[in-house]
Parts: sequence; structure tokens; C-alpha cells
Amino acid sequence: MGKPRGKHIFGTAKVGEKGQIVIPKEARTLFGVQPGDTLLILGDEQTGIIVTKPEVIEDAAMKIFEEMERKPQ
Repeated sequence: MGKPRGKHIFGTAKVGEKGQIVIPKEARTLFGVQPGDTLLILGDEQTGIIVTKPEVIEDAAMKIFEEMERKPQ
């Protein structure tokens, strides 16, 4: 049984003394993360931490706004 398409396990990252982690190279390459990029950190006490580019959330918010405009009040 293979992993679901588009899903990845990149390994582990150790948290340093200053709270820093190193994002695995394969993940940085796949998602276009470059030195100096700003990442958004989200957390859910039940499911954990999400690290994403802010644009991902902006794109999702824009889709919600577009859907709201289509639906009559």
C-alpha cells in the first residue's frame, strides 16, 4: 500500500536551543522555500503545528470571499 498521491513524509527535524528547526532540503525544493522567506506558523492543540507560506492562506481566504459573493444573502 503506497502513500496517498501528493502526500509526503520528509523526515524529522530537531529543535535547537533557540527554537529553530531546519526544513529538509527536499521539502524546501518541492515547496519553493528560499532563504529569507517568511513562513506562517499555525497551531491546533488537537492536531499540531502547520508551517506554510502565507500565500496559501491568502489564496484560501480569497476563494471563501469569492464563494460568499456568489451566494445570495
